[in-house]
Amino acid sequence: MNPTKRNYRATFILDNRGKEDSVEQILTGVKNEITAVQGEITAVENLGRKDFIRVTDPKLTSATYVQVAFSAPAAGPGQLKERLRLNQSVYRTFVESV
Repeated sequence: MNPTKRNYRATFILDNRGKEDSVEQILTGVKNEITAVQGEITAVENLGRKDFIRVTDPKLTSATYVQVAFSAPAAGPGQLKERLRLNQSVYRTFVESV
């Protein structure tokens, strides 16, 4: 049985300070996590580095924002957040239904 898929747009804030990984390498890992939860990526947009309005960590005042449009089953966003929770390179994850 093939579950119906919904469309989502995820915004990721990537933190690569102190790491040798580039933003593209981190993004490749995020894409792999999306496909691991039966997601199909339709578009990727790198929004560039932006300053935070509210700084929660004084050592991190700006980071790279990336938006990924994908389709996945209804349980996909929850599974994706759980898989990325321990990833130190992904500072924040926001998934919305489109």
